[in-house]
Amino acid sequence: MFDMLVRLYDLPDAGPVLAAAARRVTLRRPRDEERGALVDWVGRTFSAGWASECERAFASDPPSCFVAIAEVGIVGFACHDCTRRNFFGPAGVADAWRGQGLGAALTLACLAAMRDAGYAYAIIGGVGPAEFYRRVCGATPIEGSTPGIYPTA
Repeated sequence: MFDMLVRLYDLPDAGPVLAAAARRVTLRRPRDEERGALVDWVGRTFSAGWASECERAFASDPPSCFVAIAEVGIVGFACHDCTRRNFFGPAGVADAWRGQGLGAALTLACLAAMRDAGYAYAIIGGVGPAEFYRRVCGATPIEGSTPGIYPTA
């Protein structure tokens, strides 16, 4: 899988995407006391590796992640500066909540936070849904980035 680059100084307006998401979920940075629940949910829903990266987000103040919470509990998350500085991810939305714009909202919230922290560009490492990132934030493939920083099995 290849990496992608996002021009943070040229992000699309997140306002409409965040407003639409706010009608279904609360999207915010997690609080410290939510660390265990979020890391556990990420591990059960996605992978132990992603849970470890999410745990790393709490080393920053504020945490370098965002969470989507519905009446049923956590339904999505997105992190930055966990795998490496200037990297977006991991990020994911529970299967039952996909296709409702939550992934886009979480992605744009994280990328805007990176921009506001002073980054001009963000790297999305080992991209799976490349078309999603092209559409949501204008990400472009980084030539020669395969296999990238992630070890191959």
